[in-house]
Amino acid sequence: MSHVLSPEERALIKIIMSQPLLSAEHERALLESWYNDEDESALHELTTAYMRLVVAKAVKFKHYGLPMADLIQEGSIGLLKAALRFEPDRQVRFSTYARWWVHSSLQDFTLRNWSIVRVGTTAAHKKLFFNLRRLRAKINDIGGDSMQRASVGWVAEHLDLKISDVEAMAARIFQSDRSLNAPHGSNGDPNARQLQDILPDPGLPVDEQVMRSR
Repeated sequence: MSHVLSPEERALIKIIMSQPLLSAEHERALLESWYNDEDESALHELTTAYMRLVVAKAVKFKHYGLPMADLIQEGSIGLLKAALRFEPDRQVRFSTYARWWVHSSLQDFTLRNWSIVRVGTTAAHKKLFFNLRRLRAKINDIGGDSMQRASVGWVAEHLDLKISDVEAMAARIFQSDRSLNAPHGSNGDPNARQLQDILPDPGLPVDEQVMRSR
């Protein structure tokens, strides 16, 4: 589900995209001023100019339903990390180096905030989360809130992961979060049982717990 941009978010993006581009020479001068002299004004000019890179990356994560302003803010953290670590002697433009840091920050933020239930941040979780929809569509296993067994096996083999990992991630992605206080089969009945009332208890029965506590 994509997040619809608010007027404030549109205004923010407009300001960011209106910033002038840097020439290679001026960019290098700013990087050297920051790297050698810790000139904060140079750092500010550099990161402000490359906020357009953050916006371009953030747009690609918008369909996860997260606020664009939050994505831009998180991407700017990745941009700042890149500026703090970049060495002017590198034979590449700053944007080439910063792109990875911005992308990584946005990935981690999306994984942490996409669902009220933590998805996970391991390499396997990231690989699954950001590729599962595409791979499922590639083999024409579309629609519904569960994957076909053969599809699960194909994805696991394609990504070199365990079938159990693919099944768990598919359950998280393709099934929406539900409150434990939601009514179960209520048909509008205000006195209907809640989902939490029908969940199995993995512990011992109450009478057996009492017997063991004596």
